[in-house]
Amino acid sequence: MKDIHIVITNDDGIKSPGLRAAVEAVADLGRITIVAPTDQQTATGRGLTGNKQSRLERFDYPGGDSGVEAYHCPCSPAQVVRHAMFTLFREVKPDILISGINYGENLGNMISCSGTVGAALEASSHGVVGLAVSKQTDIASHHNYTSQDWRGAAHFVRKFTRCVLDTQLPADVDLLKIDVPEGADEHTGWRMTRLSRSSYYTKNLDNTSIDTRVCDFKTRIQVLQDELESDSDIYALAVEKQVAVTPLSLDFTSRVDLTSLRDSLTS
Repeated sequence: MKDIHIVITNDDGIKSPGLRAAVEAVADLGRITIVAPTDQQTATGRGLTGNKQSRLERFDYPGGDSGVEAYHCPCSPAQVVRHAMFTLFREVKPDILISGINYGENLGNMISCSGTVGAALEASSHGVVGLAVSKQTDIASHHNYTSQDWRGAAHFVRKFTRCVLDTQLPADVDLLKIDVPEGADEHTGWRMTRLSRSSYYTKNLDNTSIDTRVCDFKTRIQVLQDELESDSDIYALAVEKQVAVTPLSLDFTSRVDLTSLRDSLTS
């Protein structure tokens, strides 16, 4: 696979240990280019935000990884990926983009907020299949480079990178969202899931008013097991403690009969 070109990004910043774990997981599978935000960009979704006067700058990636080129830019993950597609990869697109490994799982109906998922969606819009890989952590780790055992998540990065490179995904699968539970190892089970319609992260604050500030709310995790779909990503990770692999599509169209919907709206 040495002629394979793998791009790796994230939303935690180019110095993230999670990104380094992803690089090490696939280092022997092909040529690697890193294009990542300069700093923390969690929860920027697919927003094209950041310093519009900036450009991709070379980064001396620590450890002397042979053959790894690295670039960073003070923008959102999707903006960095988009800019790289029109500059670094203008002539030849990479074979796959890995976004992660993210500090914190991305589950349920709020994944459009995720910079990790946003970067993979942006790559998919340019015809590059993506993996969005996240590791379950406590909320305090979402904005800090806390010490983590990355071996389990790295195992699944490598596993599904090989799978995607070896097997063409169906036409409506533009990326795979992979969420790895805390404490997972190479023996942890995984299963295909669908995106839950439930929330996973929620905000908590008593006695709110018009004077309540956005920053006053505290994020917490809420898993209402009795209300969860048994085939969903939240159920697989939070209840069954399995790796949740969720195929995602750029096509956000509701799965309804369009003619019937039209008729109901015009009747």
